[in-house]
Amino acid sequence: MSRRIANITLDNIDDLPLPCRRCVFWELDPVARSRAEEAGTSEIEKEAWVSSALLEWGSVGKIAYIEEAPAGFVMFAPPAYVPRSAAFPTSPVSPDAVLLMTALILEEFQGQGLGRILTQAVAKDIQRRGFRAVEAFGDGQNSGARCVVPADYLLSVGFKTVRPHHRWPRLRLEIKNAVSWREDVEVALERLLGSMTPEGVLRKVGQAGHPA
Repeated sequence: MSRRIANITLDNIDDLPLPCRRCVFWELDPVARSRAEEAGTSEIEKEAWVSSALLEWGSVGKIAYIEEAPAGFVMFAPPAYVPRSAAFPTSPVSPDAVLLMTALILEEFQGQGLGRILTQAVAKDIQRRGFRAVEAFGDGQNSGARCVVPADYLLSVGFKTVRPHHRWPRLRLEIKNAVSWREDVEVALERLLGSMTPEGVLRKVGQAGHPA
């Protein structure tokens, strides 16, 4: 069975599920976002944001494929590239961290450890770029807020709360902790990838994580 993790690029951006493909919650400030949605240009704006970030910084996301079908994704970037990050009451993101913007595992692929695999792929990617941590604004009420990852999910994959808030806590994952998940990740990979060896998959994940 074919499974792989790839960087999000202009070649595969259309593999993002709807409505995520046209969502610019993070990529634009609230006013610009409203204008884009009213004008029906959200998809174009998202593509432009990804293009600019790729040119200036490198990879800003990972997509997991199972049997060539998109199974989940995660997007991340330095806070300077994410206008919406300044609007949260628990901002700013720490200067040594990259912001985890959003993540989604499609329902039919949940419960297989794919979230942790994607999170570790992000950790390895940004470690090579000199960052020490990943931070995220979580939905503390699990209200289903669009594009904001539930705080409970972030806690389940190793994040710790660094600035509490009843609705929008800021959480942090130290890179040194994420890349040392050897036992947990091997178990998840064995379950997800069947007969493929964990060592070989980890090597492939590391190769896929190079900046675009």
